[in-house]
Amino acid sequence: MSRKAKDRTALETRIGYKFADKDLLERALTHISALSGGNRAASYQRLEFLGDHVLGLVISDMLYRAFPRANEGELSRRLADLVRKETCAEVARAMDLGPALKLGNSESHAGGRRRTTILADVCEALVGAVFIDSGYTAADGLIARFWKERMLKPLRPLRDPKTMLQEWAQARGLPTPAYRELARTGPHHDPEFRVAVVLPDRPPAEGLGNSKRAAEQAAAAAMLTRVGVAVDKIDG
Repeated sequence: MSRKAKDRTALETRIGYKFADKDLLERALTHISALSGGNRAASYQRLEFLGDHVLGLVISDMLYRAFPRANEGELSRRLADLVRKETCAEVARAMDLGPALKLGNSESHAGGRRRTTILADVCEALVGAVFIDSGYTAADGLIARFWKERMLKPLRPLRDPKTMLQEWAQARGLPTPAYRELARTGPHHDPEFRVAVVLPDRPPAEGLGNSKRAAEQAAAAAMLTRVGVAVDKIDG
């Protein structure tokens, strides 16, 4: 058995699923930067799209059964926490997907194997690949294996930094904080946003994030810290 085949077998052992179609596994692990000519269809992007929706459905089902007294609002908050990119990236690290990724040289040298966005995307792609390979039951088993313990943890604080800052401003008769995108850098598939939040008579506070929302949350957290308000640890 080749080294690559051994590595893929070890990955299948870690995730608790053996692929009938090995090409699906390869595609789930292939970043567009590794493909000549930028053939998106041969990368994990289509599988990521599918996996994102399968993940949402399976976790919604898990939450519905695990929390029979929870109302729709609580279930929605729990779902959002479990399917967020940061959680998917944590799962990818638990699966040790980083070393298995197929990246172009520039992306690899830039630290792509550790990048939250890429890890989250490939995690969703893997869910999609399992779904295509064996159907809902197999995807449900994979997701339960890696998300069930996370699902049963206490729900994160309900107020995010943007909500906290808006409440702080309103309590002092200030207008709603205004957010302004300052810059967007990085490649199209993995951008970084820099956003400023503005309140009257105060210097702007800035934040960075891999989405505009995440950058806004970071900016709000920076402003709250500046005015002496403790911030709940919630990512964008």
